Amino acid sequence: MSLKRGRNFPPSYICNHMETFRIVGLMSGTSLDGLDIALCNLSFNNEKWEYEIVAAETVVYDASWRDIFRRAHKMSALELAQLNVDFGIYSGKQVKRFLEERRLSADAIASHGHTIFHQPGESLTVQIGSGAHIAAHAGIKTICDFRTTDVAHGGQGAPLVPIGDRLLFNEYDFCLNIGGIANVSYTLMGDLNAFDVCVANMALNLLAEQTGHPFDANGEMARRGVVNVELLEKLNALPYYAQELPKSLGKEWFERHFLPLLGASQLTIRDLLATCTEHMAVQIAKIFEGWTGSVLVTGGGAFNEFLIESIQAKTDLSVVVPDTDTVQYKEALIFALLGALRLSEQPTALSEVTGASKDTCGGCIYL
Repeated sequence: MSLKRGRNFPPSYICNHMETFRIVGLMSGTSLDGLDIALCNLSFNNEKWEYEIVAAETVVYDASWRDIFRRAHKMSALELAQLNVDFGIYSGKQVKRFLEERRLSADAIASHGHTIFHQPGESLTVQIGSGAHIAAHAGIKTICDFRTTDVAHGGQGAPLVPIGDRLLFNEYDFCLNIGGIANVSYTLMGDLNAFDVCVANMALNLLAEQTGHPFDANGEMARRGVVNVELLEKLNALPYYAQELPKSLGKEWFERHFLPLLGASQLTIRDLLATCTEHMAVQIAKIFEGWTGSVLVTGGGAFNEFLIESIQAKTDLSVVVPDTDTVQYKEALIFALLGALRLSEQPTALSEVTGASKDTCGGCIYL
């Protein structure tokens, strides 16, 4: 059976006149690989959005930044407030350098920030990276804090990327992003479905670091490992996978439910990587059962050849890995789009995805 993605969007999802924006999208994900910076041209014409990634770069986090982010959820209120400022200054300076080196300019910055807490059941989600300090140090209008308005209206505050999938990539039947967490979006019977599927690079990178490598290049360590059936069954039995939509994952869930299973297994790193990769492929392929068509795969996990092969072996869908810029910077691109939607006072979060009481236009603007 083939899925059909919607191509005609309700007016509330799009601008009502021609608009052109030049926005820097900033993304810092749970995989802790770095700060993605993408200068994007976005235009709305003939009832559709078009985009161009003008220039892009990943500022790789050093060990100090990765350590800070990993322990941020245990910081005191004062320490976390200071980190919010420090990361905002860092982000603003990086954008300023990025543009000056290339002699480019932007109308605005749209920053995801870095997620420290995500507990939508408690009406709580926290992304650090002070927008005021980004704007001050980059000298550019900045939009940030995209999630809290949706959470305030009872939503998950995540995922936000599906609105970009719908507006920019609707030629694909599914859009799968494999970052720190893997998430998927697709349209079925006119309704947009999107949710976090499973933990991904958050686990793989953490394991690879124990061998002295920041990540498992091409999945080669996992390829040489052996899947442990007992651990695989325990991972696949985690209650989250049977939970009804809407749903989303965060670092807290990873540390509370996923990581203890790895720690208790006493397997080698290679076998843990092999088992986690198989688990991810199983959970991702389960979404595609019974369907034909295509799935666009982006995010750092798209470079993991072993993971992609494992997914393809379990599905009849055509797994499409696009050009490197789209793979690496799609989330930054979509946050640039969210910035354009915010400036146009259009919805940036869809209630059909997040479970909020209504579509919301989220994001704080700092001049």
